[in-house]
Amino acid sequence: MKPNSPIERISNGIIKENPTLVLLLGMCPTLAVTTSGMNGLGMGLTTAVILTMSNMIISMLRNVIPDKVRVPGYIVVVASFVTIVEFLLQAYIPSLYSALGIYIPLIVVNCIILGRAEAYAGKNKVAASIFDGIGMGLGFTLALTIIGVVRELIGAGQIFGVRIMPVSYEPVTIFILAPGAFFVLAFLIAVQNKLKVGSGRPNANGQTCAEEKCASCGHSAVCGGRIFDIGNKTEEEKGA
Repeated sequence: MKPNSPIERISNGIIKENPTLVLLLGMCPTLAVTTSGMNGLGMGLTTAVILTMSNMIISMLRNVIPDKVRVPGYIVVVASFVTIVEFLLQAYIPSLYSALGIYIPLIVVNCIILGRAEAYAGKNKVAASIFDGIGMGLGFTLALTIIGVVRELIGAGQIFGVRIMPVSYEPVTIFILAPGAFFVLAFLIAVQNKLKVGSGRPNANGQTCAEEKCASCGHSAVCGGRIFDIGNKTEEEKGA
């Protein structure tokens, strides 16, 4: 896959560097607003729009904003879009605006947005930065929606407000409280880590050697430029 291509940027944000499940960024809204699938979807899409537009403007101004005021400049751009989106939500989707509450203006200091501005948009072209914002935004939206759906299903017996569980089902209330968010997030991270096992880099013999398995494979292997010898350190490691 070609680096910085639209597909690569989008897949990177959704899978490889998912801001919630891989990078563990934006934990405050992730844990606080995902009491339902709709809240998670709304927060994710709101953040995605702001992230994409901020990436675009910051990339366009990357050679104009002085390096010494780089971060304050980024915050001004992000805050402008947050204000616009907040007014639009208040005017046209007041129910979502009320549900998200203080977490809408707090998007200004969301580490996902500032992180992408600093790490990517401030160093790359406009088109690539836009797709990077789309990818990261979709990854964040997907993670929040899944967490919200699971919490709502177990904690209320519903999905997006539609009753799924039978009337006899007794909701597990803890899942719509703060501890439930930690439980679901930990489970999803464990699942994605399990799926990633075995997808390591090829070693000197052209074989795939997952770094997670190096400690238990029982053989010496050159993995990522280092020599591993289980049970006995190699001469190279002894001299390091």
